[in-house]
Formats: sequence, C-alpha cells, structure tokens
Amino acid sequence: MHTHAELERRSDHPTEDHVVRLSGVTWADYERLLEVRGERPAPRMTYLEGELELMSPSREHEQLRSWIGRLVEAYCFERGVRCSPYGSWTLRDPAVGTGAEPDECYVLGDDDHAAAERPHLAIEVVWTSGRMDKLDAYRLLRVQEVWVWRKGRIRVHALRGDQYEQVAASELLPGLDLAQLLSFLDRPSLSDAVLEYRRALAAGAR
Repeated sequence: MHTHAELERRSDHPTEDHVVRLSGVTWADYERLLEVRGERPAPRMTYLEGELELMSPSREHEQLRSWIGRLVEAYCFERGVRCSPYGSWTLRDPAVGTGAEPDECYVLGDDDHAAAERPHLAIEVVWTSGRMDKLDAYRLLRVQEVWVWRKGRIRVHALRGDQYEQVAASELLPGLDLAQLLSFLDRPSLSDAVLEYRRALAAGAR
C-alpha cells in the first residue's frame, strides 16, 4: 500500500479506473444491464436522471476500499458496535429513478440488519477523477452517511433532510478518529494494518 504522503500527492487524472458514461439511458435499459452483468462485481453502475456510469475499478482502487472497510470493521469489533458489511450492494429506487453501488457499505446499530432496505453508511473511493457525483444518487436513495476518500483524506457527508452536509467526524461512529484509521494504510499487509490498529484502539480504551 502507498504511504499517506504518496496518496496525498498522487494525481487522480483518469487513467487507472476504466469509466464509461452513457446518456439517454432509460430505467429499463439500466435494469437490463444489471441483469446481464449478474453477480459479477464489475462494472459498478451508477444511474441518475438518464445518465449511466459504468466503472471497472483498478487493482489499487479495490485494495484501498477493501483496507478501509476492514479497518472500519476492526473499529466496530473493538468498540462493540454491531455492524454488517454489504460490499457493493446494488441500491436502486425506480420511484426516484436512481441506482448506485458503493465501494463498501454497512448496516450499523441494533436494528434488524437482515431487514434493512438501505445501508446506514456508504464508502466511496475517488481513485480516478471526473466521475459522476454519487452524492446526488445517495441523497435520493436516503443513505444516512457517505464517506468519500480522495487523496489521502476522508470527507464525511451526513444527510440533513434532503441534502448532505459535510461534517467534521462520523455521526454514526462518533468515537472514530478517521486520521488515525487512515494512518494504518501504509502497512506492508492488511493483517499488519488491522492488528496494529486494533492494538492502538485497545490501548486508547484503557
């Protein structure tokens, strides 16, 4: 994994993730494409107001979103937060003509996780710039909180009525120090990152 400084400095010029944008796509077209793709993890699709984005993530994109997700889960384990990961869950609502697939997403808390119609938290990695603004899709889909990683930082967006507001820290996981979490992304393996992060969390709880 890249160091934190390398991630902050890297250019996200669109050269690594493969992205295709289509216009004039109907809801029926979108559903047919989902059916053709089936259970394959890519391309991930975002549909909004007749625009469709198909994104095949690069190896680096997939590594980063996976590491962030596993560190979030480590935090939940250490702090006793009930969480269920749902990966790139296909979220769609024909009533608002919108569909999206997060890089990672979670149902959190004490509600019935199996009955949840939406994740509470969606995580997006912007490895390649110039993509569709998925916050508009998540807003219509009523996802409570969205984290957007870009260039070594995570920005947290909390749903306020019908709009997102950027906030300083997660409201779903209020004790989580995102800067601390991100500092473990430069370990030589995911195992190292998770083990060291859990040790740091345990030490901080004493």
